[in-house]
Amino acid sequence: MAWNEPGGNSNDQDPWGNRNNKGGGRQGPPDLDEALRKLQENLGGIFGGGNKKKPAGKGGGFGVVLLALIVLGAFWLYSAIYVVDEQEQAVILRFGKYHQTVGPGLNIYFPPIETKYQHNVTRERAYSRQGPMLTEDENIIEVPLTVQYKISNLQDFVLNVEGPETSLQHATESALRHVVGSTVMDQVLTEGRELLAVDVHERLQRFLDLYRTGIVVTQVNVQNAQAPREVQEAFDDVIRAREDEQREKNNAETYANGVVPEARGLAQRILEEANGYRDEVIARAEGESERFVKLLAEYRKAPEVTRKRLYLETMEEMYSSSSKVLLSGDQGQNSLMYLPLDKLMENRGTTAAAPARLAEPVAPATGADVPVSTETLSRTLRSRSR
Repeated sequence: MAWNEPGGNSNDQDPWGNRNNKGGGRQGPPDLDEALRKLQENLGGIFGGGNKKKPAGKGGGFGVVLLALIVLGAFWLYSAIYVVDEQEQAVILRFGKYHQTVGPGLNIYFPPIETKYQHNVTRERAYSRQGPMLTEDENIIEVPLTVQYKISNLQDFVLNVEGPETSLQHATESALRHVVGSTVMDQVLTEGRELLAVDVHERLQRFLDLYRTGIVVTQVNVQNAQAPREVQEAFDDVIRAREDEQREKNNAETYANGVVPEARGLAQRILEEANGYRDEVIARAEGESERFVKLLAEYRKAPEVTRKRLYLETMEEMYSSSSKVLLSGDQGQNSLMYLPLDKLMENRGTTAAAPARLAEPVAPATGADVPVSTETLSRTLRSRSR
């Protein structure tokens, strides 16, 4: 039966254990001091006190203190033992002075005498910033920058600088402003961005080494720099004009690269032709002089024969390069001679025209044979030419 059911014995079923309460009324929960006293007695029995009852207030404080010391010792031991991972290192300070650097493994230190600083020394960290910068030609641009770094010396990182990562941010700001302030806007916006990142990296690492922050910068990335939003359209127009200018320069260079070699080749060809002509003329003159010397020797041996031979060769050379018609009166007095003037006109100007064939006799228009002399034919031609 539940202690609070009707008809039940409320005194015997009191959940607080007040079975001997003779007053018959309900009582409140037991006194807290009584509960503590019972706990102390139990602890005293555990630590050698047995079941001997001691008066309240005597010997109970020692048990509480001992319990507190045990709890504190367990807590201290829990906090003093620590594990350093493979990617971590720990710096131990004893009375505020550097004591040692602890590597990976299970270790213990003694707080509050010693202080521990444990950090990951292999993980790369990143810091980003973006803000307006003034270039050398007094233009304002926004340069977004990302710096990747890691801890290279944990002792310097902990001891030399208060807030080393804050110092890194300040040094980054200083290095970036110095480099951008020494560069014109065109280089920052276009091809000079990679060189800008290299210069910032070198100057930033020099600052960090000077401060002995224990930080090494692994990479500096300069993203697309741009003008402020208020003047972005004007900057876009300038960039387009610059691109047009560069395109025209490239076209001009392409044209020059095509024309200049061609002109040089033509000039070289003219020089070679001139040299060839010079050599040809010299060789021909030397050959003519040599031939004349040999001809002179032959002329002295037989002047008459040599003279006639020279005359015949000269006439042969002259007639071989000109158009001519040979008329002979030996073909008969009763024939009309036909001159092929049309052929002669076609062959005019040729350097080596063949001699025209002799005039062929043709029948007269009347159908009868009419003797025509050469003299008559010459007079007829002269009259027609008039």
